[in-house]
Amino acid sequence: MDIFTLQDFYTYTKGITYILMVLILVGMTGFWLFLTERDEDDYE
Repeated sequence: MDIFTLQDFYTYTKGITYILMVLILVGMTGFWLFLTERDEDDYE
C-alpha cells in the first residue's frame, strides 16, 4: 500500500487498529468461556 500523506497514514492505521480490537475481543471472549467451562460429571 502506498501512503502519500499523513491523512492516508492515519486512515490506514485506524483501520488496522479497529480490526485488531475486534480480533482481541473475540479471542478474549472465547478464552474466557474456555476457562470458565466446567464438566458436570467431575463434581458428582
